[in-house]
Amino acid sequence: MPTNKQRREAAQRRLQRQLERREELAQKRRRTTLIGATVLAVVAVVAALFLITGLGDDEEPDTAAAPETTTAAPVVDGSDGTCDFVPDTSGSDTLTDVGIPPAEVPTTGTTDLTLATSAGDIGLTLDQENAPCAAASMVYLAQQGFFEGTPCHRLTSGGLSVLQCGDPSGTGTGGPTYDFPTQVTGAETYPRGTLAMANAGQGTDASQFFLVYADSQLQPDYTVVGTIDEAGLATLDAIAAAGIEGGATDGAPAQPVTIESTTVQQ
Repeated sequence: MPTNKQRREAAQRRLQRQLERREELAQKRRRTTLIGATVLAVVAVVAALFLITGLGDDEEPDTAAAPETTTAAPVVDGSDGTCDFVPDTSGSDTLTDVGIPPAEVPTTGTTDLTLATSAGDIGLTLDQENAPCAAASMVYLAQQGFFEGTPCHRLTSGGLSVLQCGDPSGTGTGGPTYDFPTQVTGAETYPRGTLAMANAGQGTDASQFFLVYADSQLQPDYTVVGTIDEAGLATLDAIAAAGIEGGATDGAPAQPVTIESTTVQQ
């Protein structure tokens, strides 16, 4: 029959084995939990990758959300002595090809240009400092004989009060085969005696220009290229007094006006 000491020792051994089994079970549970968590994490990553690649296969890339970065070429307006005379590739049959002016332009002083018209001479002073591209273009076209024999196709009255010329086709859509930048500050005004470039929107200045014979209420969207002398204003007054075809306020001059020749004094 076991003694009390033997019974205590046996109980201690059983307790020790129980503690060891509990520790083994606890370790096993921890390993199982860790493995389970790892598996869940891997599954989540795989699922995410599958979702991402699945979307990529089914849809086109959203290029609008991440547009390609480009650097726009600066517009050369003549202030540094060069101008962007850009070829007009529209293919319009109202354009006249006389080449493209040299990119290098004067940026100081003035140039005088005289238009000999069927209604009388109109003397112009071109501002090479504040409108170098426009001034250089007008000189170039005059030297090419571009304006000779061309009509002044439009006369307006009232709030505009201009005579518009420079279109060989006489349609209002003609010009040379190039354009150049509009040069405005937003503070432009167009009082009597102003010479300015006509355009069909910013950056479409070409050959058409207008002569202001009475203060005009135009928006500051047009390059002011120079001024008109007193003799020229007298000629414009006579043209305006003859009126507009059909008694309108905007249209062809009732008395046709043609530029017969141009003379540049530099």
